[in-house]
Amino acid sequence: MRCFTKASSAPCVRRRSGRKRNFSAWRRGDEGTASARTTLTITATSVRIGECRFSYAYVFSPRKNEDGTDGKYSVQLLIPKTDAVAKKLIDAAIEAAKQAGISSKWNGKLPPASKLHLPLRDGDEEYPDDPTYEGMWFMNTGSVQKPGIRVLENGQMSEALDGDDFYSGCWGAAVVNFFAYANSGNVGVSAGLNNVIKTRDDERLSGGRSAETDFGDMVGGDCLD
Repeated sequence: MRCFTKASSAPCVRRRSGRKRNFSAWRRGDEGTASARTTLTITATSVRIGECRFSYAYVFSPRKNEDGTDGKYSVQLLIPKTDAVAKKLIDAAIEAAKQAGISSKWNGKLPPASKLHLPLRDGDEEYPDDPTYEGMWFMNTGSVQKPGIRVLENGQMSEALDGDDFYSGCWGAAVVNFFAYANSGNVGVSAGLNNVIKTRDDERLSGGRSAETDFGDMVGGDCLD
């Protein structure tokens, strides 16, 4: 990882320690405290959301389309329903995007609610049998441009280099911009992905295991003797 300091915008090189990183500044169950430090409004339609969990993370390279061509960089945000601050700011930004879309996309009239697709969805309703979505709002975000990807560790921000640094299942914050659209008869508000930062590790949602998990019992031991 490359780290960034407040004194300089130039990155400094950091070696990976080889140990399993534990970003425990925020813990599940303390979402209200985490949100007070992390979630904020950037513009009327842009919000920094956190702490949230990341799923379906395609941030280092774009997800492939069905025809094999490059699609968008994307990540799904899982937002605890206990985080009332994040919900309030997201709702306000979506409403601002809707109002902007009346003139820019929808010919001066707000589409009926029954036809308007909105990005924030209820995990308990849509995936009642999936524990990953239990007690969560979720939102799909995407961008044609690669987002900034960072890691926060011990108060220091570093550049995430690969899937060991940032992956589906980790927790952090994301900057999202909401915008109205009208495309082939479909109307709604989408969530554009700007930047993400990881704050702590968790079980991978992809089902994969880290090298630290597979070989952690060998560190400092005599299992090879």
